[in-house]
Amino acid sequence: MSEKPQTYPGVDRFYGRRKGHTLSQRQQGLMDDLLPKLSVDVSDIVPSNLDALALFSEAQTKVWLEIGFGKGEHMAWQAAHNPDVAFIGCEPYLNGIAGLLTHIDESDIDNIRIYGDDARHILTALPEASVDRLFLLHPDPWPKTRHAKRRFIGPKNLDEIARVLVDGGEFRVGTDHPVYREWTALQMAQREDFTWTAEIPSDWAKRPDDWPETRYEIKSLKEGRPATYFRFVRSSRSIDCRAG
Repeated sequence: MSEKPQTYPGVDRFYGRRKGHTLSQRQQGLMDDLLPKLSVDVSDIVPSNLDALALFSEAQTKVWLEIGFGKGEHMAWQAAHNPDVAFIGCEPYLNGIAGLLTHIDESDIDNIRIYGDDARHILTALPEASVDRLFLLHPDPWPKTRHAKRRFIGPKNLDEIARVLVDGGEFRVGTDHPVYREWTALQMAQREDFTWTAEIPSDWAKRPDDWPETRYEIKSLKEGRPATYFRFVRSSRSIDCRAG
């Protein structure tokens, strides 16, 4: 896999690091041998024309997408517990990819594919109403006001997320940062194509049973930063039409 970032029309500059500490011999071996078998290539895909299910066996009937999967704990857990789901994980950080490959190798998981670059490329490539669930867990909060445009949650990306989600599809956002929590709530409150499922505070303050902890979340809790668990449902497209 090339470390040179791809460029796509309409996709702004990517902010964030792509590599950290040196990979272990085993991790490098997984990057060399396993990753090529699981990598998603959208370089020649016409926008809105990626057949995600074609990347998997016939056992998978739904598509879930995770944006920024970290070291892969959450995605590996979800994939193991939902064998009928085709998972695509997007992560430009090479050490994170190596972490997910380790989980896949150790647990013999076969329903995950990996895109090692900017998630917006995948969003552009996917057809309308083709994703059943989308995860954005603990993204970089970019807390300074002058960096607000770098936050993944914003009108342009939310338009794309709304486009690719099926009616009734779920968009999950997790964050332990107060700035990003408020930002997410404000941005999503302006959307007519999503409904926030929370009815009482505990609905977003308590981690759902099918939302496993990640090592990042465990660390944030120890440091006194409890997480917020947002769950938004894609409204019917007939509602979008009436709103327009």
